[in-house]
Amino acid sequence: MTSSGVGFKLWQRKWRWYNRDQSPLRRIELHRRLSASGAFARMPLQGEPLELLREGRLIVGPGVLFEPLVWLTGGATGRISIGEGSILNIGVLIAALNEVTIGAHTMVANGCVITDADHRFDDLSKPVTMQGFTSKGPTHVADNCWLGANVVVTSGVTIGERSVIGANSVVTSDIPAFSVAVGAPARVVATHESQAS
Repeated sequence: MTSSGVGFKLWQRKWRWYNRDQSPLRRIELHRRLSASGAFARMPLQGEPLELLREGRLIVGPGVLFEPLVWLTGGATGRISIGEGSILNIGVLIAALNEVTIGAHTMVANGCVITDADHRFDDLSKPVTMQGFTSKGPTHVADNCWLGANVVVTSGVTIGERSVIGANSVVTSDIPAFSVAVGAPARVVATHESQAS
């Protein structure tokens, strides 16, 4: 087969995959499943949300709002849980190799990435795109957190309740509850524990 024939087959396969949720029946099913949880998505919702919902690997609490272009992916085994009243804004990416959880009433601003996995790059005999993933463990964002625009939360990290992560921060280690953290890597710069009691 010529390279143009191989390229066309790849194009066809990818076009079908990325545009499958344009099907009216899939959209209806996605909205039906979300509404059964009391959640709502301003379309398009991208990635594998319908597959994850069908398999019980996407748990969505009541009042969850997905803004357009949120991407949810779990591959073959990943699980994603989003608590009641949380908001995922435009262009948020949630990628779970094993488990990503977001607590209740948490705001995730535009362009954030929350994942429990990283691309491998250590095998110099293979292209990076063919090395698969590695993980340091589940990633958890607790209740009542606010992640500013373009925050990246990496694998194995827990962000404690009522924490605020400043825009463009990269969270590579646990953030205690009631913290304000900024930077790359994110560091705690303030706490509001006095309001906890």
